Amino acid sequence: MRGERYIQIPGRQTHELPPLVVRLTEHAVGDERPYLDSVMLEAEEMLATSDVDRAVAEQRKFDLAVQLANQYKALLAHWQMGDSVLEWIRQCEITFESVEALRNLLHPDVWPHASRASFVTLLRDKEVPTQGVPLEQAVGLRLTFRQPPPIDCFSNQFLLFLNSSVADTAYQTWSHLVPDELVLFPPERFHFEVLDIDS
Repeated sequence: MRGERYIQIPGRQTHELPPLVVRLTEHAVGDERPYLDSVMLEAEEMLATSDVDRAVAEQRKFDLAVQLANQYKALLAHWQMGDSVLEWIRQCEITFESVEALRNLLHPDVWPHASRASFVTLLRDKEVPTQGVPLEQAVGLRLTFRQPPPIDCFSNQFLLFLNSSVADTAYQTWSHLVPDELVLFPPERFHFEVLDIDS
């Protein structure tokens, strides 16, 4: 159990949790065209002036813009997964409140409840498919931004480093706001479905 302590839940039954509804972004895979115009100027500014042929310079600018657009699409995928997880946690709180054996397991602190990081650990323990999006980064990104920020808000440097550093820091800060006691849910005591829907 990787040295983690799981909370004791009265009884032996498996508790049914609400489904995790993952909303897929409409441009999640393969189509960077909606974002290319927004990053083209940024790509042009990133390229150093050189004596290369104009066609080669234009191709380099286009390739760089595609990379930036793909970084933004990855950010959207992370944010969307994090939003889905936080909404699922809210639904789980309602379920916990309505089941006597679960009611006292959550601390009544202010949303977004730091002790609710246990739900993220539960998702990881249950090996929920995340389409290659690390759960902690996804939740951290959603905690950082209430809505997905428009691509025009990002400098190239910020966009390239956002998913890893900012999202990780936000999640780690949030998850460590609770007292030292570890409240992890035993994965074998919970069941839920994962539903993928297109937005």
